[in-house]
Amino acid sequence: MDPAPPPAPSAPPPGLFPGKHFISTVLEALDTKTAMSGVLARRYLMRAAMAGIVIGVLYGAHYAVIAAFDQIAAVDGTTLRPLGRIAGALTFGWALVFIYYTRSELLTSNMMIVTIGAYHRRTSWGRAVRLLGLCYLGNLVGGLLVAVLVRFSTLAEGAVLAEMVASVEHKLAFVADGPTGWADLLVRAVLCNFCINLAMLLVYNGLIKDDLTKSLVMIVAVFVFAFLGLEHSVANTVLFTMVGLREGIDLGLAAGNIGFALIGNFIGGGLLIGLYYAYVNDDSGWLQSTPPARDGTA
Repeated sequence: MDPAPPPAPSAPPPGLFPGKHFISTVLEALDTKTAMSGVLARRYLMRAAMAGIVIGVLYGAHYAVIAAFDQIAAVDGTTLRPLGRIAGALTFGWALVFIYYTRSELLTSNMMIVTIGAYHRRTSWGRAVRLLGLCYLGNLVGGLLVAVLVRFSTLAEGAVLAEMVASVEHKLAFVADGPTGWADLLVRAVLCNFCINLAMLLVYNGLIKDDLTKSLVMIVAVFVFAFLGLEHSVANTVLFTMVGLREGIDLGLAAGNIGFALIGNFIGGGLLIGLYYAYVNDDSGWLQSTPPARDGTA
């Protein structure tokens, strides 16, 4: 007679779900965001606008740093542009740090948060989409404010403006190139928000206690996306607005870029990070009773 199988565990083995603290922290943050986007929608928009302002100022600084290095000739006459790209990406890396510590609202990190909330039924998809829509609107308003200020200043002129225009042309070319460019753009958008929300996972999971390490994690994540030329829907929106107010822009291609970036960002942050960690940390499916014996007896 075959021995009876071991009883099913009544709870997950210790350590199997090391992200439980992460999930609970995210759900608490979601409750606050959902409440604010409802009865305090105006203040929520203001918090989202601040994130757009931060993105606009530091993204502009990113291009200014690249332009400054590009104009410096090395001893042998070669350009220092590669170093400028590194320095510029590190400068922009502080954007996520400023957004996090000012408690501002950024669309791309909220993609992860609402997905986890919807999975755990802490919110509905209707409310999740509303929250994301308000957040993007606020980010856009903040970016527009920076764009207007830059338009009536000399901050984006000469080499700096040339860098920004060249970047816009490169981003719009993804859309103009057809399916091949669309696929390239989508992949870059997926990886962009994967990096951003991977950093937020490390910040929220409770294992990192000090602010310096949290800041370094966020800086590195943004550095990777900026240096590799990955596609961030909010950063692109702000950049297109700044360049569009000064030089004009093809609205159709710009809208296409933002559309693909939004889809890719949601896949990278909402699904690859949010849905994945919501699922692997879900212990509700563990059996609570002993399975029947192999010989078919009760």
